[in-house]
Amino acid sequence: MGIPGENHLAAAVVAHRGRVLLVRRSETERFLPRVWGVPCGKLEPGESPRDGVLRELKEETGLLGHVVCKVGESSFVSDYRGREVKNWQDNFLVRPLTLDVTLPHRDQEHRWLTPDEIGAVDIDDYNLDVVRQALSRRRR
Repeated sequence: MGIPGENHLAAAVVAHRGRVLLVRRSETERFLPRVWGVPCGKLEPGESPRDGVLRELKEETGLLGHVVCKVGESSFVSDYRGREVKNWQDNFLVRPLTLDVTLPHRDQEHRWLTPDEIGAVDIDDYNLDVVRQALSRRRR
């Protein structure tokens, strides 16, 4: 963390009663605007991934959650102002402790979808893999 050109992130696959929470990003987002995905964000300096994923979940959805388990890690490269940035992400299965979703941007949307319904929204392959990783872990 803190290395120029690198980000450490944490993602929450929120599962409740056989459904997963997906959020559509705002059109004002620099990265993947209007694409559906799981709540995710950068860790603060010195913040643990488990603490960060719950903070990001609260900031992005208003939900409180409980980390069930870490389901894996993933990485991707993004572009920030013409510079290549490596992103390292810890992925967690999270059980919601509250269910009243509040999104920070008016043009965002959320849906609770069954695994069979997830392909019906514009989700990118990366987020789809994160969800599948968590759901396969949950079934073990």
